[in-house]
Amino acid sequence: MIVITAPTGQIGSQVLDALLDGGHSVRVRVIARDPSRLTPRTRERAEVVRGSHRDPATLADALRGADSMLWLVPPNPAADDIHEHYLGFTRPACEALADHGVERVVGVTSLGRAYGRPAGLLSPAFAMDDMIERTGVHYRALAMPFFMENLLHQAESIKAHGTFSLPNTADRPLATVATRDIAATAAALLVDGSWSGQDTVPVIGDTLSPDAMAHVLSEVLERPIGFQQVDERAYQETMTRYGMSAAWAQGLVDMAAAQNGGIYDAEHKATPSAAPTDFRRWCAEVLKPNLLDLNRS
Repeated sequence: MIVITAPTGQIGSQVLDALLDGGHSVRVRVIARDPSRLTPRTRERAEVVRGSHRDPATLADALRGADSMLWLVPPNPAADDIHEHYLGFTRPACEALADHGVERVVGVTSLGRAYGRPAGLLSPAFAMDDMIERTGVHYRALAMPFFMENLLHQAESIKAHGTFSLPNTADRPLATVATRDIAATAAALLVDGSWSGQDTVPVIGDTLSPDAMAHVLSEVLERPIGFQQVDERAYQETMTRYGMSAAWAQGLVDMAAAQNGGIYDAEHKATPSAAPTDFRRWCAEVLKPNLLDLNRS
């Protein structure tokens, strides 16, 4: 039995699809706060436990008889304490793992665990890894860099103004990944009962600076696209104006500072890019269709 947390999120939903469509003879159980958001196919083919995976009783129901689990902490931009947000989910999970004898956990975390300095929203993910590993469970921490899908939040700006903006340095290379590659890696590990121990698995699709991203976007979209680096304070003020908590906005700013400071560099150099989706392919297959949908709406 494989348990999937956050099955309606952008990574969890793709892992779920891979398990249901991949011809694997596995049973799947999902934890869903709102089962109505699940697809009809999921409700037909997977067991559904209603509730939050932060709730000990829900976890007890979901992990009974389970062999492995995909562990994802969903974002909460309204959270006033980013560390407690991550660890508040993870504490009851660690207790439930021990109680129910779950053998393997695949977690989604960040690249750069060896950075050793505060890293905003990335630091709680590293603390999450530490907490899970202390249980002794077999664990694979899928270490993620910058999500290519972050640019989908700026689709309107790219469409209307031909620009996207980030607090990242314009000419500094940034490791990136497509969420579909994360999902494929996670699904493969979840159905593989042969691995053991604890390890970090970097998943990197491409590395290029924001200026280089703009160049690729210009070629794929066949129109000039520019990048604008945003001042950290202005970026934080914009995020809070859109309803984000001050703590979460500061976490984003500090994360960008860590990215600019090279948090991804050491692991990236040690691990060649192996994920199949490079940035150009992602732009052509994901971003461009999204922009075309905006044109039709």
